[in-house]
Amino acid sequence: MANRTDPAAKSIRGTNPQNLVEKILRSKIYQNTYWKEQCFGLTAETLVDKAMELDHLGGTHGGNRKPTPFMCLVMKMLQIQPEKEIVIEFIKNEDYKYVRVLGAFYLRLTGTDVDVYRYLEPLYNDYRKLRRQLADGCFSLTHVDEVIDELLTKDYSCDIALPRVKKRWNLESTGSLPARKSALEDDFEEEEEKEDVEPINDALEDEIHEKNYYRGRSPVRERDKDRRHDSHRHRDRDYDRDRDYDRDYDRDRGRGRERDRDRDRDRDRDRDRDRDRGRDRDRDRDRDRYRLRDDKEYSRDRDREREGRERERRDRDHHGRRRSHSRSRSRSKDREDGEYRKRHARSSASPRRRDGAEDRDEPKRKKEKKEKKEGGAGEEDPEIAEWNRIRASLGLAPLK
Repeated sequence: MANRTDPAAKSIRGTNPQNLVEKILRSKIYQNTYWKEQCFGLTAETLVDKAMELDHLGGTHGGNRKPTPFMCLVMKMLQIQPEKEIVIEFIKNEDYKYVRVLGAFYLRLTGTDVDVYRYLEPLYNDYRKLRRQLADGCFSLTHVDEVIDELLTKDYSCDIALPRVKKRWNLESTGSLPARKSALEDDFEEEEEKEDVEPINDALEDEIHEKNYYRGRSPVRERDKDRRHDSHRHRDRDYDRDRDYDRDYDRDRGRGRERDRDRDRDRDRDRDRDRDRGRDRDRDRDRDRYRLRDDKEYSRDRDREREGRERERRDRDHHGRRRSHSRSRSRSKDREDGEYRKRHARSSASPRRRDGAEDRDEPKRKKEKKEKKEGGAGEEDPEIAEWNRIRASLGLAPLK
């Protein structure tokens, strides 16, 4: 109930007045301690007392975006919707500057285009200082006329989107709003009156010069002196006008220069960003190329190591085969030498039996040799056995 709009309140711009504040900021205001304690039950009469206690303005601040008391009072005015006369009295209050700014802010949100220009433009002449709380919680110095200019020219103020208003020259062209009157217009009129009085004074001075002529004074010299004085006066006035024009021109040119500088800075930033992006892309491409090259070199080294191991295994097999062949040859040679020694010893041991017994034992020896040869064919060859042992160590099948 405390957060509902007054039932007698009228809709502003076709919606609930509280909807002029964004929902997120509205929910933060409803949860704020100042809203719950100080703004509960306020009316249009008691709201003035709370507005007089304000000492700064602003939207939200801090990490959790806490709303300021100024924003809470603006929300309360949208909720109770005070009369237009009360809001105008807020704006015309010259004793309390924050009360004036509060009324101007509320009128900017809810008032018509004509009322906004009619009641806010006179506040351009108020140059009093104001304290403004920034988003980081710090305070800055501003002035009333700066806040009014922000309300009339900007789209956002105090974290609230301001409703759009028509341009002043559109309202002047339709006759809804009179031409703006400057506060210095009276001074301009006085200057114009002085310029109108100058010809009359010049005529009086001419009469005085004529009288002085008959008194023995040189009217030509006096007239030249007056003309020189007038020329100096006009030259000074022209100089002041040219100086004002030059000041305005320099200001406009300085703004254009700042605009060009900002545009160049943005263009340089974009160019640097593109250059960094291209550099990162080249670096990634080089990294991929180096990775591929390293992978190729690694695979090549691995193949080379595999070939080296195969070559060593083949050399080892070859040396083993040669060693086993030489061992088998030496073994067979030793066997033949042993048999030769046995035969020689047997033949030399009985020389007496060399004639008849040798002839009788010859068929028997041939038969034994033949049986031995036939019996040796069934035995395994030592060389083949050696090869089978080597192939078994390498995990290969044995030879048949």
